[in-house]
Amino acid sequence: MCRAVWKVMGHLGGMNGVRRGREEVRALREGHRAAAALVDHLIKSTAADQNMNYRNNQQSRKSVPRGDRVCEGGGGASPWASPYRGGRPRRVSRRSHRRGTDAGQDGRARGWRGGNLLFCPGLRGHGSADVTLRRARWGDAMAAIDPSADVEIRSREQLLYTLAEAAEIEHNLMCCYLYAAWSLKTEPDDGVDQATGTMLRRWQRAIVAVAIDEMSHLAMVANLMAAIGGAAHFQRPNFPIAAGYHPAGLQVRLAPFSMATLQHFIHLERPEGSDEPDGEGFAPPLAYGRGLNGLEIMPSAQDFTTVGHLYRSIETALGTLAAQLGEAVLFCGDPRLQVGPSLVSLPGLATVTDLASAIRAIEVIVEQGEGHASDREDSHFRRFIRVRSEYAEALARDPAFVAAHPAAENPVMRRPPAAAGRVWIQREDARAVLDLGNAVYNHMLRCLAQGFGDTDPTRKRRALDTAIDAMFALDPLARELARLRANDADACNAGLSFATLRAYPFLAPDTAATTLTERIGELARGATALPDSPRVAAALAALGQIAAKTAAASRVEAMTEATAAPPADPVVAGPPPAAVGGNSGIESVEGRDLVIAFEGRRCIHARFCVTGAPKTFLANVQGPWLHPDDTDTDRLIEVAHACPSGAIGYRRKDGKPDEAPPPVNLLNIREAGPYAIRAPMTLAGREIGHRATLCRCGASKNKPFCDGSHHDIGFAASGEPATVSLDPLPTRDGPLAVTPLADGPLAVAGNLEICAGTGRVVQRVTEARLCRCGQSKTKPFCDGSHRAAGFQADGA
Repeated sequence: MCRAVWKVMGHLGGMNGVRRGREEVRALREGHRAAAALVDHLIKSTAADQNMNYRNNQQSRKSVPRGDRVCEGGGGASPWASPYRGGRPRRVSRRSHRRGTDAGQDGRARGWRGGNLLFCPGLRGHGSADVTLRRARWGDAMAAIDPSADVEIRSREQLLYTLAEAAEIEHNLMCCYLYAAWSLKTEPDDGVDQATGTMLRRWQRAIVAVAIDEMSHLAMVANLMAAIGGAAHFQRPNFPIAAGYHPAGLQVRLAPFSMATLQHFIHLERPEGSDEPDGEGFAPPLAYGRGLNGLEIMPSAQDFTTVGHLYRSIETALGTLAAQLGEAVLFCGDPRLQVGPSLVSLPGLATVTDLASAIRAIEVIVEQGEGHASDREDSHFRRFIRVRSEYAEALARDPAFVAAHPAAENPVMRRPPAAAGRVWIQREDARAVLDLGNAVYNHMLRCLAQGFGDTDPTRKRRALDTAIDAMFALDPLARELARLRANDADACNAGLSFATLRAYPFLAPDTAATTLTERIGELARGATALPDSPRVAAALAALGQIAAKTAAASRVEAMTEATAAPPADPVVAGPPPAAVGGNSGIESVEGRDLVIAFEGRRCIHARFCVTGAPKTFLANVQGPWLHPDDTDTDRLIEVAHACPSGAIGYRRKDGKPDEAPPPVNLLNIREAGPYAIRAPMTLAGREIGHRATLCRCGASKNKPFCDGSHHDIGFAASGEPATVSLDPLPTRDGPLAVTPLADGPLAVAGNLEICAGTGRVVQRVTEARLCRCGQSKTKPFCDGSHRAAGFQADGA
């Protein structure tokens, strides 16, 4: 009883000082009955006066050193609680506990002071995590964390819990980076000179490239969760993130681009051991710590110094649990849930099916920038450092230089219950754009959840493609918001708030198409109060295209159905009746037994023609140079079949069959050169025969075809990439659709064996996205590098 009284009196010390509490405790010790009566009175009066309920947790008391007691943040509206909602935690110093303090008189301003121990309801959204209160500077709080000690993960459940926080961190960072990038003055109507605009666009590309890496990390964490029997996690708390939800050193909020924001990004991406400080104004509102505090079964959040520290702990836990449970038992997830580079073009994205692939995924995440000791030059940390250097130089030249629009810090859609640190978007035009922007963002997340949760490859591809397309519709809306006034009171513009739905459940496949089609149609119709601007018009046009694609029958699904049986009419060999992407024309000469056709724009000068049939194909002559009757017909057909680019085609007149489709669809990767494809192809929806060489260096002036520019630019890329998989295909032939994506990769759909230049199999696929900018680090597959490189090329 006296121990319970001590707790209550310790709480009262937060208002009146611990010394007075001790005097009352001594009086209470004189009689158990009197003590019980007073305790009852104190508890009832405190609950009435402060609207707070307290509970005693003896187990946690035993697990925490005296003076380092734990409070699970509560939501009471107490006049002496922390000024931040949710009962923000604070550790009481051991010295205050022993000697008493009059600091409790100041409790209304600083939260928990004096006293000993108090337990309150759990911090909303934080599960059962114990949040340790401490009266200390922020630096002291972080110094107390041992960076060499792993986050303690004892079970699959705790591992899934920790991976969920990792997913939320990646998701939150992605949003913060994009928000800052969208605020930069990079639009034609932003009023900056050409040189400044070029510099700002370079910064924007660098920040967006990091954000795309965060998308890749989020996808790899989803793969990790699916591999160990969990599900992809796309939920995240709304901004601003409450204290206690992440470690105190990981403050996450939306802010426009500035030197302080950039420094905050550098601090977040710092390698372990770096002393880069946080940006001005980004220090945590109070110090706190998170730990198990004696919990053994229920998962609980714990502290880590950097994101690299978190992933190092996850890697350790994977190895430990694989040894305890058995690798096959730990990695029990359905491999069909995995999302790899054949489905989505993201830097470093890979599937996870075992311990080795899980560790590789974590290494990619860490090495791309979140606290890796090797500190690579292309890490996020170094990219942000380079932007900071340029920014400092620009400010030195012109101290009045302003790089970005004054977008709101933590914009919100609705009137916030607590206005501090938030900007309510009230103007009609900005509110309409924000409404649509958040709806598009949430549709993107729903499609991601659908894509990662489906096992059918066709439906999976369709959902993921829609999510990516939605991102391109979201981009202009977010840029517009950064340029619209937020309200009439705050001297700032609006901004995308990334408001989230309560959940993104996997929709039943039988009804998902109906639900998603209906929703994208609503988005495409927009809102009545949308402003008339080029950015809004671009977003509505993109949404209209998504709606049309979603409502129509999937092209990929149609291709899959067509693959099940041979086409009714054989594809005729040779160039198409109309050129794709150019007007070079086709030269045809009719001979006795066949018609020879030559399409100059596709020729890569492989010289099979002039060396294999020199009497028919005359080199370096004036006048007629094609003489089909001067070479034996069968020999001439062999030469045509050897032409890798498909520039030479033919049509027989002797009644014998024309060129047949190959029995196996093949793509050969030429060393430092193009893709050489042999399959019955359509390119951008048009039949182009059975042979083609397509640019992969990004420099061709005749895209998507190769024109030899890889020689001119000194393109260096291996023709012998490592084998990804040798899994067989049920069917190895059939039509192949090649679709050049605007400013992006080549999307291929159909049965295809991707081979090294020597013929070794790299991977057999039914769908893939192939790099054609020359920048991917996962060649031949696209990894999204085209965005950072500013690659430009026409699409289908």
